[in-house]
Amino acid sequence: MQWGISKTIVVEVSASQRFPGRYESLTKIAEFIRCACAQAGFDSCTTYSVETAVDEACSNIIEHAYGGEDIGEICCTCHLEEDRLVIILQDNGKPFKPEKFRIPKDTIPLKKYKRKKKQGLGLYFIYKIMDEVSFATSPSEGNTLTLVKYKSSPPPQA
Repeated sequence: MQWGISKTIVVEVSASQRFPGRYESLTKIAEFIRCACAQAGFDSCTTYSVETAVDEACSNIIEHAYGGEDIGEICCTCHLEEDRLVIILQDNGKPFKPEKFRIPKDTIPLKKYKRKKKQGLGLYFIYKIMDEVSFATSPSEGNTLTLVKYKSSPPPQA
């Protein structure tokens, strides 16, 4: 991973790393994300939040896309842009169909969710933490999750 910054411009704006699809990889993924967040200039609270969202997403890849550990890899790419950090997670596991999951409403206390309905809570947190979240699936590229965190307030929705 190479990050280079001069006094006025970002010399390298992207870094990628592949990680084995194992829960023990989450520590190294977190280090990678903390480095990108530091380069983006995020404070410790924002960094921790982004790290939490990525940790949840990677745990979901291992558990749901691959169905267990040591079945595939997770490719994590961070793009540092002028006003945001873009994190792209790619895997070759089972295709994810976000339309099949309902994101819990934040007006209902979590304790009211039955045990079997707790799926989707991780997605809820990812959507709450990140400014933009998008999913794509293709036979050649596998699953791609794109997470965006703006350096300041996100632009208004059109």
